[in-house]
Amino acid sequence: MEHPFTWFGALGVPEKYQFFATSILVMVVLCALAARARAALQTDAAIVPDAGVSVRNLFELLTEAIADLAKAVIGHHSESYVPLFCSFFVFIVVANLLGLVPGFSPPTSNFNITFALGTVSFLAFNYFGFKVLGVRYLKSFVGPVWWLAVLMVPLELISSFVRPLSLALRLFGNLFGDHLVLEIFTDLTKVGVPVVFYMLGTMVSVIQAFVFTLLSMIYIALAVHEH
Repeated sequence: MEHPFTWFGALGVPEKYQFFATSILVMVVLCALAARARAALQTDAAIVPDAGVSVRNLFELLTEAIADLAKAVIGHHSESYVPLFCSFFVFIVVANLLGLVPGFSPPTSNFNITFALGTVSFLAFNYFGFKVLGVRYLKSFVGPVWWLAVLMVPLELISSFVRPLSLALRLFGNLFGDHLVLEIFTDLTKVGVPVVFYMLGTMVSVIQAFVFTLLSMIYIALAVHEH
């Protein structure tokens, strides 16, 4: 199967850098939308919700939903982690959905992008673990009793270091497969049948963003709670 047309390819961007270019585009768009929502919140009428659908309303609805989920998973003081979770979800879902637009490939169908996201999650839960518990965070690697440390420490270290890889592979595998299936059926049938796969692709895009964000919440919950 021939390589599909891409806008960045038409602009002369080498294929191996197109995923990076698309991720930059996603970040620029999200920063512009965030700036617009921030400006709306700084007006005198910010206390009154916008009428109808607006960027501000969408961001407020999303933030509230993720904040409620974080509180259910992490508990008290979960609000301090909401900006990270919102950033994960919004970036991933927009990057995923961009792959449904003709001429674009989702950045999340490239392992380098998903591994970078997994690494950020890995660094975040370890950072928050040390920030909240200090040196006591290391006790989570020892196990319930000290004499099991020889067995538990290697297992816990492996489990911890595998997490960014598992996050990356899950997101990469699902989006790569979804985009490939969409390309194949679009190439074969042109019209009609691809609509079904666009609907499935939309579901996969949202679900995978939610799963990545939820797992990051769980990892932080495990890191910041001593018991």
